[in-house]
Amino acid sequence: MAAWRGLWRALSGGRRPVWAASLSPEERLRRMLPPEQGAEEPSGAPGAVSAPPFHAGELALVEAPRRQRAPLRALCRLAAGAALGAPGGLLLPHDSVIGRPPGEVVRLRGGGRLLVRRPSLEEYVLLMPRGPAIAYPKDISAMLLMMDVHPGDTVLEAGSGSGALSLFLSRAVGPKGRVISYETRDDHHNLAKKNYRHWRAAWEIGHMEEWPDNVDFILKDISTAAEDMKSLTFDAITLDMISPQSALPVVHPSLKQGGVCTVYLANITQVIDLLDRIRTCKLPFLCESIVEVTHRKWLVLPAKIKNCKSSQTAETQESTEEETHQKDYDEIHIQDQIVLKDIECNESFSDDAETYCSVPYVARPSNWQDAHSAFLTKLRKFRPLNS
Repeated sequence: MAAWRGLWRALSGGRRPVWAASLSPEERLRRMLPPEQGAEEPSGAPGAVSAPPFHAGELALVEAPRRQRAPLRALCRLAAGAALGAPGGLLLPHDSVIGRPPGEVVRLRGGGRLLVRRPSLEEYVLLMPRGPAIAYPKDISAMLLMMDVHPGDTVLEAGSGSGALSLFLSRAVGPKGRVISYETRDDHHNLAKKNYRHWRAAWEIGHMEEWPDNVDFILKDISTAAEDMKSLTFDAITLDMISPQSALPVVHPSLKQGGVCTVYLANITQVIDLLDRIRTCKLPFLCESIVEVTHRKWLVLPAKIKNCKSSQTAETQESTEEETHQKDYDEIHIQDQIVLKDIECNESFSDDAETYCSVPYVARPSNWQDAHSAFLTKLRKFRPLNS
């Protein structure tokens, strides 16, 4: 309910300055959005370039701007006759989105407006249904660089989880590549396949081309798959499991010489156990790096203008953010395919300053930063010297 209250405040404009009370809703919206988005330009206007329109069955990302704060975002699968709903009434009928190009501002029945567009793979991974914790995109990008994955590669993944890393690997290896993903838990295995299948279906509908069907999900403990490994050769291996040291003796013969195995571990003590097992078992791996990926988010916002005349004073929103930290990370699942969630971003729409005037800006680190997610260990296979 807290997240829904935030959404309604975002749509209604929240707290407004005194001069905004005399403005019409349309004028307030024009001041919230950049000038080119404030006016609804016909899709056939000269110079207008639009993507293919939305179709039933694909994914849509709905954004509600909030004053000097990150927008509220909801991910939904479009269906004829369905609607993005909330207690007290309908917010957005899907029929008002289907047939329109993405990136448009859509009017709601209650008088507000929302920006509707197609989600990126990163956004889908962060908003899709989860079972276990996912490998976050900031870590996945570093792992892909460590493994140096190319189109056409064959990659082994141990620990499908919710399917986040599987999706990025699928895109990296391309139609001619292959990803083989092992998972021990049946519920995680099914969820990973479901998320992968939903993304492929939505991509094909929205982009008029097929997403590669190049991931084999296998329900089996990788440490017992020695027979499976004998007939396979991998360009890279990634392990996201509690005890990766139990899998290394099984998978390392199938990794090509000079290939990289990346290991995703939550605690540094797990990294120590991994390296100790490699040393004591004399496994042919060199530890090239152990990294922790951190991002520092910043807020860059127009300063508040006092009395709309002089005395321009930069006021931060620290107290407002502190009160809403918990609300910003609430999740609500609706109609089985909708997830409401707040995501910090560097830009937000503001109605405190004229969009066509030059005003002072406030730039500072955000009060709410991403916490530690994992340690990434890069292991490279080598060929020992003959004794």
